[in-house]
Amino acid sequence: MVETDTHKLLHKLDDHRWLIPKSARPWMRTDGIIYASETLLQHILADKAPEQVANVAALPGIVGRSMAMPDIHWGYGFAIGGVAATDAETGVISPGGVGFDINCGVRLLRTDLSETEVKPKIKELVDQIFRDVPTGFGGHGQITLDASDLKKVLTEGARWMIENEYGWEEDLDRSEQQGHVEGADPDAVTKRAMERGKPQIGSLGSGNHFLEIQVVDHIYDEVAAHAFEIDRVGQICVMIHTGSRGFGHQTCQDNLDEMQSAIKRYDIELPDRQLACAPVKSPEGQRYLTAMACAANFALANRQAIAHWVREAFKKVFKSQAKKLGIRQVYDVAHNIAKYETHVVDGKERRVWVHRKGATRAFGPGNPAVAARYRHVGQPVLIPGDMGRYSYLLVGTEQAMRETFGSTCHGAGRLMSRNKAKQTMASSDVSKWMQEQGIYMRAKDKGLIAEEASYAYKDVADVVEVCEAVGISRRVARLRPIGVVKG
Repeated sequence: MVETDTHKLLHKLDDHRWLIPKSARPWMRTDGIIYASETLLQHILADKAPEQVANVAALPGIVGRSMAMPDIHWGYGFAIGGVAATDAETGVISPGGVGFDINCGVRLLRTDLSETEVKPKIKELVDQIFRDVPTGFGGHGQITLDASDLKKVLTEGARWMIENEYGWEEDLDRSEQQGHVEGADPDAVTKRAMERGKPQIGSLGSGNHFLEIQVVDHIYDEVAAHAFEIDRVGQICVMIHTGSRGFGHQTCQDNLDEMQSAIKRYDIELPDRQLACAPVKSPEGQRYLTAMACAANFALANRQAIAHWVREAFKKVFKSQAKKLGIRQVYDVAHNIAKYETHVVDGKERRVWVHRKGATRAFGPGNPAVAARYRHVGQPVLIPGDMGRYSYLLVGTEQAMRETFGSTCHGAGRLMSRNKAKQTMASSDVSKWMQEQGIYMRAKDKGLIAEEASYAYKDVADVVEVCEAVGISRRVARLRPIGVVKG
């Protein structure tokens, strides 16, 4: 058993699985489980995130265990890195299990270019992208939407962008859920959310959001890499990490306010008011789900627009069409969302709402929800690391379907608070260190650089190693940054 400052919660099952028995807390309806190595566990215990895993186990209608991935850290209600499924008929839906940045996710583009071709032009390329893709808090995109267009974006997602020539039809075939989440109803969204979202399509945002020019520096699985069109070491890729911007944040806040009343109305007892929820079938629950779908579609459209401007930047710098440069999408995947899925629980199929907050869907080979072109190997899983080291391309597994509702990690996970990171090293020193590593960076907010330094994050290699060890995803390739755009 491992002790924390406040309780004795965890029982070691094996080298990478730590159980929180439901007897640990009187409100727990089920067990909790944390996936972590001994090293990662020490960081996890430091911010008391296991308590949140135990709290999530109190949700009415929870199915299976309350889970946490190895990149877990403290969040709002749910820990970031948390996964929980609730029964689609008798369970609840909790905005805290999705987060404020609804459908924050990652898009990966591959190219036919090599590092030797791009490195001499990396400054020109990053500068061009920095001009074309607005960044930072409140940044405004290049696309002007009227109220009618915005409603179409909220219902159609990336499809609207492609129909308006911001991308290619094949992008949809290389996206989770074809770049569109069903069930969206703009009437469920507040005027304030619409106002915040209207100018922000095609903008990167701030915080841990980024756009990176990356180089494939290691291939672990040749078969999956070939399926994902990752052809060789030295190949250039582009990773985009952002979400639903102010629209999603406002949508979450609006519904949290309503959920606080709902828990009283439906006599729901919770150990933490941040877990505010409502029965899935209630008017409040349905209203949140339709609003969440709007925000998810906003995020999909946002990443689609950014991918378009990336292709345009390459076109300008390399004086060649994006298709000739082979700038094709590998995948687009969410890691902050609740999804209506079928899973086998206790030997029986059940329809559930899987909350993934800082966790990525990782469906295995043959699953009909996986894009047809990838179904024989499994779903691509995109795991960003930190701006000074590397990120990973993984693939989903059957073990994930059996054990984690088809879920795996979503990134490195913070190691330090933003304030502590800024106190550790000045932004100018971090920038100098990045240059010494051969990484050219542009950031709108220079103060943000220290907050996002590599030392502020866990080593994502340790995180994906745990996921592979327990079989919930498998490494395909590693990508290191040579150009970074931050908010």
